[in-house]
Amino acid sequence: MQKENQYQPETNAVRIQTARTDEMEHSTPLFLTSSFCYDNAEEMRATFADETDFNIYSRFSNPNVDEFVNKMVALEGAEAGYATASGMSAVFASFMALLKAGDHLLSARSIFGSTHTVVTKFLPKWGIEYSYFDMNDPGSIEAMIKPNTKMIFVETPSNPGLEIIDLKLLADIANKHNIILNVDNCFATPVLQRPLELGAHLVTHSATKWIDGQGRVLGGAVVGRKDLIKEIYIFCRSSGPAMSPFNAWVLSKSMETLFVRMERHSQSALTLAQALENNPHLSMVRYPMLPSHPQYEIAKKQMSGGGGIVCFELKGGIASGVKFLNALKLLSLTANLGDSRSIASHPASTTHAKLTDAERANVGITPGLIRISVGLENVKDILADIEQALEQSK
Repeated sequence: MQKENQYQPETNAVRIQTARTDEMEHSTPLFLTSSFCYDNAEEMRATFADETDFNIYSRFSNPNVDEFVNKMVALEGAEAGYATASGMSAVFASFMALLKAGDHLLSARSIFGSTHTVVTKFLPKWGIEYSYFDMNDPGSIEAMIKPNTKMIFVETPSNPGLEIIDLKLLADIANKHNIILNVDNCFATPVLQRPLELGAHLVTHSATKWIDGQGRVLGGAVVGRKDLIKEIYIFCRSSGPAMSPFNAWVLSKSMETLFVRMERHSQSALTLAQALENNPHLSMVRYPMLPSHPQYEIAKKQMSGGGGIVCFELKGGIASGVKFLNALKLLSLTANLGDSRSIASHPASTTHAKLTDAERANVGITPGLIRISVGLENVKDILADIEQALEQSK
């Protein structure tokens, strides 16, 4: 593996690569193997004793997975990292490896539906307490810290409401109280936001989304402080949420175009958001780089672009939402996001359906909220399809 951070981030995303084999290939080959061999018994003993960095088993490490991890580490500016089978396994591992019975998790209430389920249904089973804070009221956070608070968890921008919080402020609070700050950076990617540079200790990703960028494979990653990643590695090595070598190979190749794609996604999303702001069928349009966004100033300070998600509220609520979705011709109806193809979804009935009406209201998920994942099509075509569907949503 070549020296990391040797070049600019865009170049590292392309050029960090597993060492060439004797075949002198230009593109990294697939290492589709469950285990690895040794020249002799002593080498095998030393490897199992952690005296070497040789591979043992693909549940522990694999050259394809290592290449993907090394790119994520370099782009986020982390000390170490670990890749998992999905974004949720990355989030879950970051909780379970570092929290124990009697600990307290302080989480933003605006989080992905599956993360909410883990926090509210499963963590209490293992004796881990939780509290939710409002990202729109950062002044209330420090007072919610308890003597047993061990971690602060936040998504910024949040899914799906695009709420944003000042990461430097959160980091100052976490460091003051010796608490781990764990940031889900899925929506922004390291292209647009680097939480570790702002003081976070851990960053989690669903690589399934923008990192892959084409709706093909699942994957997750946790990067951050070396001592924290070591605990996550030990947990994952035994519990088994390993990323497959094939998925890692796909994701590493995807990262070669990540900067180009995120620039295009962000440009098109901003154009779309600006065009929809005065649409008569909408009561609200939300995008981080719109001056109308409540946390616009924070977004400008800690993000270099707004990302590829645009949300809007239909005046007609759920009835109009159904008509709108059914009238779309170009956009796909699917629960994923971060694809090369534009996607429309209705969070209240899909990704956040397991929340109660009150819980959805608390995180800004109203019955008429639509989430658009802006793809790589010509933005004129994306806008035209949304506008014609809005006309039919009356």
